[in-house]
Amino acid sequence: MNQSYENAPVDEQSAHEVEEAGLRLALVDTSDAEAFDKWLRADQRGFHSGAPSKEVLAEGRATLADRRTTAVYDDLLPSREPVGTVNSWVAPLTVPGGDRVGAWAISSVTVAPTHRRRGIARALLGGELRTAHALGVPLAILTVSESVIYGRWGFGPATFVSDWSVDTKRVRWAGGPTTGRLSFTEPDEYRETGRAVLDAVMAARPGEIGLSPYLSDRLIGPVAGTENPERYRLVRYDSLSGEPEGFVSFAVKGSDDFVRHTVEVNHLAAATDEALTALWRFLLELDLVAEVRAGVLGVDEPLPALVSDIRGAAVTGIRDHLWVRILDVPAALAARGYERDGELVLDVVDDLGLAGGRFRLSVTDGVATVSETADAPDVTLPVASLGSVYLGHDFARALGVAGRIEGDVTALDRLFRTAVPPRLSTWF
Repeated sequence: MNQSYENAPVDEQSAHEVEEAGLRLALVDTSDAEAFDKWLRADQRGFHSGAPSKEVLAEGRATLADRRTTAVYDDLLPSREPVGTVNSWVAPLTVPGGDRVGAWAISSVTVAPTHRRRGIARALLGGELRTAHALGVPLAILTVSESVIYGRWGFGPATFVSDWSVDTKRVRWAGGPTTGRLSFTEPDEYRETGRAVLDAVMAARPGEIGLSPYLSDRLIGPVAGTENPERYRLVRYDSLSGEPEGFVSFAVKGSDDFVRHTVEVNHLAAATDEALTALWRFLLELDLVAEVRAGVLGVDEPLPALVSDIRGAAVTGIRDHLWVRILDVPAALAARGYERDGELVLDVVDDLGLAGGRFRLSVTDGVATVSETADAPDVTLPVASLGSVYLGHDFARALGVAGRIEGDVTALDRLFRTAVPPRLSTWF
């Protein structure tokens, strides 16, 4: 990148767009506690959270200050609170082949309901993408609260997650013997170790991102503002040789029937299969528990094979999670690895004019070279569809059936798809 992303100026086009609507686009000085608190309050309001406490605001100032924080203001308002928010940072995204690529992570996109239909979201998202593109970041990523919004900016769903409910009164453990050591621990005691475990987990699977300390800490245990933090428990897994390889953070909810508690998993991290099976066995064999609920798991979660009654472990939902927006086709495609060799000419259509063009993708021994070409395309697709297949998810055929990929969809799927589906196991 040509300059630090935190201090990159606001996008001129977006600034002009909001100015025409009688508003103002500006970076937030996160060292200014009063200004940052107003932004944090607006962000919480945008997601219908309660008014943040002093503790939540203090935590936000301490943990989010390194992000590029942007706001839209209506200077006629006496409160001086933003009417639009967004923040961003460059996060390491694990891609097929195991490398990590700097991705423009976008979060906290909100528009005040008092100021809808004034182009705020368009200006904020367009500005983020143009800024990232100008800085040479090859792709942008986000997790979404609504799946109908971000396709218009060229994002496509690239990973999916599953939610589960396990009836522990119905099932027995069927996963075989487990090894290693399990022990209760406290978040503050485990924090440094837990961050290292999470980094190992996130580096090992396409779709996962490198986590900031704050994003790690909220998976390890409750943070400021967490409801009923006293109910959370943390269990660590260490191998027989003493290597920390996993943990599970969870809360237990009571019931009128004392033997029918519900366990809600906050996060389960496992760097090895041994850690994964030992932690699941621990959860499923807890006394006085009737149900274990867990979400934001991979679509290939092995739970059905770990229980005696497959119908006792039910998928309660599968949904889109990480969305990817390609900003530099040659850089993005060359950054990932491929499990099969081949060659395709891709005609990429980008309505925002950032990443469109015709490119020849040649893969030899899993390594790609990408160049512009005038040859006839094998595949024509919008940039959002390229984002959807980029991390290796089995989505090309569906997009072809829907008319969002034209041409040799089978060849595209064969080249891009990975044996293990991508996963993002957290929100950001």
